[in-house]
Amino acid sequence: MAIIIGADQAGKELKEVIKKYLKEGNYDVIDVSENEEHDFVNTTLAVAKEVNKSEDNLGIVIDAYGVGPFMVATKIKGMVAAEVSDERSAYMTRGHNNARIITLGSEISAPGIAKNIVKGFVEGEYEGGRHQVRVDMLNKMS
Repeated sequence: MAIIIGADQAGKELKEVIKKYLKEGNYDVIDVSENEEHDFVNTTLAVAKEVNKSEDNLGIVIDAYGVGPFMVATKIKGMVAAEVSDERSAYMTRGHNNARIITLGSEISAPGIAKNIVKGFVEGEYEGGRHQVRVDMLNKMS
């Protein structure tokens, strides 16, 4: 599993905090915005492209509020994404929705909360079962 991460200019600082946190946890981290400055649309598309290379990959996109990348990600056929600003939502969106991308707002989530959000997301596991009906519906959209 690789964690694909990207940020626009507003999310760059928080991205570095999260990237360091993930690497300290021995996660394979791919930063699609390391050497480039894109807006949230291009950044989200780059993250989604890498996420879709493997069923195990997960993505994190950061901008100022998390809403823009969320809107972009939900336009991608078969991509389930969630804009999150708390730990429980991040964990539950993996467990119940099989979300593969979360979006965060650097002006919404402080670094400590952001680390906990990421922890919940990457450690969460899809439960399947009764949730699969909704996931199938989501995957057919767009």
